[in-house]
Amino acid sequence: MTDEQIIEEFERENISLATIKSRAFAYTVDEILITILFMIIFFGKIPQDASYEQTLNLLNSLFSYVILLKIIYQAFFVWYYGATPGKMMAKIRVISTIDLENPKIIYAINRAIVRIISETFFYIGFLWALTNPKKETWHDKIARTLVVNAY
Repeated sequence: MTDEQIIEEFERENISLATIKSRAFAYTVDEILITILFMIIFFGKIPQDASYEQTLNLLNSLFSYVILLKIIYQAFFVWYYGATPGKMMAKIRVISTIDLENPKIIYAINRAIVRIISETFFYIGFLWALTNPKKETWHDKIARTLVVNAY
């Protein structure tokens, strides 16, 4: 869909874009949930008598697992529900600009991967949404998605 068609469809369907504030809230909730999930999965791997340096080295060695966990978390929830738990709490959801439905799995995976890349480079892709009229982040643009109010 072109931008004009999207705007027309939004007006017809009474759809509004999510605010940056609600997206930031959802991001924070999701990061907390991912951290808790990571701690549950890997808590037993950290020896009780490990020094601070040993613990830090072990956590650094698990970094790729954190990235994989974040990609799976984001891709699954966006594809299956159209929203992560954080987005559900903020009453926002992700829709495809192609058909205004939940993104297809390949788009959800691409979105999750580009989201990680954006986080890695000082959140520049997130800051992009502040200057974009559709509040699109880099991962939204690549995956052809928009974040809208769910209700």
